[in-house]
Amino acid sequence: MLGFLLRLLPFWVREPLLIAVGSVLGVRIMYLAVRDHDRVAAGLGVVFLVFTAIRVYAVVQALRARRNPSPAASADGAAVDAAAQPQPQPQPQPQPQPQAGAGPRPGPDTPEKEPNAWGQAFAAVAVFGALAVALWVAPRFMPSDDNAPQPASCSDGAHEELPKAYKDTPQPVTGEELCKALNRPDLAKLLGTPEETATTVSSTNNTAPLTDGKVAQPEAEVTFETYTVNVSATYNELSTDQYVKLMKFGNEQDIKTLTVLGRPAVLASDHTMKLEIDLGSGGSGGPVEQGPLARTLSVALDRNDRGGYCDITVWSTSGALPGDSVLLDIAEKVLPRIPERPVR
Repeated sequence: MLGFLLRLLPFWVREPLLIAVGSVLGVRIMYLAVRDHDRVAAGLGVVFLVFTAIRVYAVVQALRARRNPSPAASADGAAVDAAAQPQPQPQPQPQPQPQAGAGPRPGPDTPEKEPNAWGQAFAAVAVFGALAVALWVAPRFMPSDDNAPQPASCSDGAHEELPKAYKDTPQPVTGEELCKALNRPDLAKLLGTPEETATTVSSTNNTAPLTDGKVAQPEAEVTFETYTVNVSATYNELSTDQYVKLMKFGNEQDIKTLTVLGRPAVLASDHTMKLEIDLGSGGSGGPVEQGPLARTLSVALDRNDRGGYCDITVWSTSGALPGDSVLLDIAEKVLPRIPERPVR
């Protein structure tokens, strides 16, 4: 049906139209092919460009033929003019004068004015050029209809009531504030996986275990396909030196002390715990097992190391870990969002 309609159009409308559509589609498909490294799309783009080149060649030939008529046609016209002999004309008779305001009437053989081919071509190119630009730009301004997953975000719901430990702690950070500090748009890039988006995000306003709910320990966690990042702040009286001594008595590995943003810090590795819960009829779960290795950067909550620390932990289900520089980069982004512990 479309081909039939195109054949009904005049030559000087149809050909510029095909050139405009073919060139826009060809350039667009070639751009997508180069960006996505798609050979099939590249071949399709070449087909459109070759088709457009053929149409341009046809228009050029038609323009040349229009400007330089064929010699045969000119010779035939000259022969017809030479064969015509002048005939004696009768003496003109006086005619009544036309009334004022009456204009000359066109004779029956007056040739009709041909349409302007260049005007038709320009109008066709302008209209379909505007349509092509609209189709090109529209996806950037119109809302997308695809079902691409959106990155998870921190909850903006009503704030839950904080435990008493948070009221007794000067300027404590909350789990929601930690979540907003951790769930950055560039977190995946910092982890070395810029193409990934966060799948789950969570935060809690917990208290530290074995403290009878007297030590605030807010926590936030962001999970990607490759890595999971956890950040917590513990408001106890433990200094970094004391924390390092406890690590040496535990199962921590690769312990390394350093300074981050002017604060004492320590790097260490330890295994996570793996817990399976059976939601079947039995309602029992498996035993607690050793999970994948995790790398943790612990930084003091203030430059004078008066007690308390912030833990930044990264792990993956595959057991692979990013370099320590990744933890340092995350710390430099998150720590400025956590108020330093004031002097007591």
